[in-house]
Amino acid sequence: MDIKALKQFLIKAKKGGYAAGNQIKESDDSYSTRFEEEDFKFHDNWFGGEPFGGREVVWFKNKPFWMMVYYGEEFAHDEKAIPTLRKALSQMLDDFPARGPKIFKDGEFTYKNNWIGSIEKFSGEESISKNRKIVYNAKYAGGLVDQYED
Repeated sequence: MDIKALKQFLIKAKKGGYAAGNQIKESDDSYSTRFEEEDFKFHDNWFGGEPFGGREVVWFKNKPFWMMVYYGEEFAHDEKAIPTLRKALSQMLDDFPARGPKIFKDGEFTYKNNWIGSIEKFSGEESISKNRKIVYNAKYAGGLVDQYED
C-alpha cells in the first residue's frame, strides 16, 4: 500500500468524521467516528470532555497500518473553541493529513499547529488562542504500525 493512498483516505475519513461533527456515543462513555472505503477502515475513538484523549487507527485489508494518539484540553470550558477546531481540522494539508494546517484564523480565534516528521512518523502540538490567550491545546503523535512481516 502506498503512502499517497493512505493520505487520500485519511483526508476523506477525517473530513467526514469529527471535523464534520459526526460522532456516536459508545456504551463505554467514549465517542467514535468510523469510515470505510474499499480496503481501508478508519476508527477515531476518544474519551472526554475536558480534558480528552483518544486514538485514530487505519486498517488496510483488515491489518492495522497507521495510528495516532492525542491528548488535550479546552481551557475556557465553554466549547467556543471547538467549532474553530473542527474548521481547522477540515483544512488539513494534503501532504500531512494528521491534524489541521500550520495556521488557521477564524474570527477572534487562531489555530496553530506545529509538528515534526511525516505522516509515516510524527509528533506535534496544536493550540487555539483567543485574543492571544490559549484556550485549547493538544499534543499528538503517530505513524505507521505493524510494518514487519512475522
